[in-house]
Amino acid sequence: LPFFFFFFFFFFFFFFFRQQGKLSTMALQHIGKSIFGRVAGFYRANVAKDLSAVGLRYEDLINENEPDMEEALTLADPSVVTARNRRLKRAIDLDFKKKLFTDYAPDVPQETFKFELDGDLKKIRERNLEYELLNASYKK
Repeated sequence: LPFFFFFFFFFFFFFFFRQQGKLSTMALQHIGKSIFGRVAGFYRANVAKDLSAVGLRYEDLINENEPDMEEALTLADPSVVTARNRRLKRAIDLDFKKKLFTDYAPDVPQETFKFELDGDLKKIRERNLEYELLNASYKK
């Protein structure tokens, strides 16, 4: 809780001085990046802790019914899709039983932020964006 007071105090302070014209925009950007970088680090650590409790990866949280993800899963190696499905089913089972992944496999190293489909997803999204931009003039 004190961290959030500290966080809001600094934003109020910098906003006030920004209105007075005493702080440059570049300084504000640097301070904002450093503060958000630290908050992002805390958030990432909390997400990693929650995901590793049930044995999931961050990439497993992407909705498989999203068109880009659906296409990436069809193009992916079958072993990647099988492993993803098994992790999801295991997480559902562990949640239902109110158990942790570390209760069953305490020594298994987990790669919470390993992205196997990220490259394909980026290419698919870039292709779709390019397609939209090329066909933007044909819309009525």
